[in-house]
Amino acid sequence: MKILCIGNSFSEDATRYLHQIARSVGEDIQVANLYIGGCPLEKHFRNMYSDERAYNLMYNGQTTYFMVSLREALLNRSWDVVTVQQASPSSPKPATYTPYGEELAEFVRELCPKAKIIVHQTWAYEDGSPKLLDLMGYPTHDAMFADIENAYNIFAENIDAYGLIPSGKLMQKMLKNGIEKIHRDTFHATKGLSRYAMGLLWYRMLTGKSVAEIPFNDFDEPVSAEEMALAKKLVDEFTPFQ
Repeated sequence: MKILCIGNSFSEDATRYLHQIARSVGEDIQVANLYIGGCPLEKHFRNMYSDERAYNLMYNGQTTYFMVSLREALLNRSWDVVTVQQASPSSPKPATYTPYGEELAEFVRELCPKAKIIVHQTWAYEDGSPKLLDLMGYPTHDAMFADIENAYNIFAENIDAYGLIPSGKLMQKMLKNGIEKIHRDTFHATKGLSRYAMGLLWYRMLTGKSVAEIPFNDFDEPVSAEEMALAKKLVDEFTPFQ
C-alpha cells in the first residue's frame, strides 16, 4: 500500500511508526508525508497553484531532505491513499476548510484518480496549556475536541472522502482510559506512546486487521508493556474501513 499525506507535523506524528508497524507483520506500507510545519489547507491550496517546491518530503517516518512540489509528489507514483488534514489552530473552525479543502480534493482526484482520499482527524491541545486557553480560548481539551470532531465530519462529507482516520478521537480515548500524558509540548503527540497508538490506528483503519498481535516495539522514547497493551485494546475498538 502506498500512502501520501498532504499534511504537517501532525501527520508526521501519526505516521512515524506506520511503515515499521506493518513491516513487523510482513506487510509493505510505504508512507510519504509532505511536511511544512503548521501548514493549513489554505497554504496547501496556494502551493497547488504555485508549484513551489515547498515541502520537505518525509518517507517511512524519516526526513529525506528532498524538497518537492505538491504536483511532483502526487505524480511521483500511483498512490493508493492520499490523506488531507487541517492545521491544528484552524481545525475547530469549519469556515477555514473551505474552499481550500474542496479545491485540494479535486486536484488530487485529477492527478491521482485511483487514490482513495481520506481525511485525517487531528487532535486537541493539552488541558491547562496556554495554547488551549489563550490562543484557542477553550476551557478544556474536551471542548476543543468537540469542535474539531464536528469540523472534520463536515469537511469529510463536503469532499466526499472515502473515510476519516480518527486520530483525535483515539487521543481522547487514551486520556479517558488513564493515560496522563498524550502531548509532548502541550500540542504535538508524545514520541513514544501517542505516535505508536496512532500508527496502530492507521494500520487498522487502512488494512481492516486487528492490531492485537503487532510485535513492533522500537520507539523513540520508552513505552511500557502495559501502555502498549492498552493502545492495542483501544485501537481494536475502532471499526476499520475494510
